[in-house]
Amino acid sequence: MIEPMRERVVAACDGASKGNPGPAGWAWVVSDDSETPARWEAGPLGKATNNVAELTALERLLAATDPGVPLEVRMDSQYAMKAVTTWLPGWKRNGWKTSAGKPVANQELVVRIDELLDGRSVDFRYVPAHQVDGDPLNDFADRAASQAAKVQEPAGSALGSAAPPPSPDTPKSSAPRRKPAASGQRGGSSSRTIKAKFPGRCLCGRSYAAGEPITKNAQGWGHPECRTAEAG
Repeated sequence: MIEPMRERVVAACDGASKGNPGPAGWAWVVSDDSETPARWEAGPLGKATNNVAELTALERLLAATDPGVPLEVRMDSQYAMKAVTTWLPGWKRNGWKTSAGKPVANQELVVRIDELLDGRSVDFRYVPAHQVDGDPLNDFADRAASQAAKVQEPAGSALGSAAPPPSPDTPKSSAPRRKPAASGQRGGSSSRTIKAKFPGRCLCGRSYAAGEPITKNAQGWGHPECRTAEAG
């Protein structure tokens, strides 16, 4: 287990499929006490659907964390979250059949997740995907899953892998003269400095805390001085 003696673990998981079905990958990330990515793992799935990738990411996260420690899971997959929080009890009562009497899709993964959830405290939190200033843990998992789908190779902190590159699915600002909204809105001035709503990590490798000034550079949010150095 990777985080003993902690009162609560905050994590995120995500899956990606380039084609749906197509080359797919999964990833999970566990934060430190400041909710900065601390440990992570990603892996390839060959050709698979988005749903398989999302469920696999959750299954791998649950298997890699201590069942005795309360866990918060941040996800951007409505399907995977509803599958395990809303639909699963009914599926079990119906002998792993849907309300229409058809076999549950991806049943093997769903059954395994159900086993891993048994007896433990897990709080699922939905976060929107591919937001310029979205949840940093989900963004990290998204980028790691996308990279695994693309290169079809395993990666992670235990392997000494570098942080995953920016996801091509995350939109870039298309209106450089518009002021960004206080939260959750895409776009905004690429040179505007704002206070970080969440802790995160600049592409230079150093982290920043919530409340610290950050600015948008060509590849994401980070320290204002890193954008200056990039521009020079």
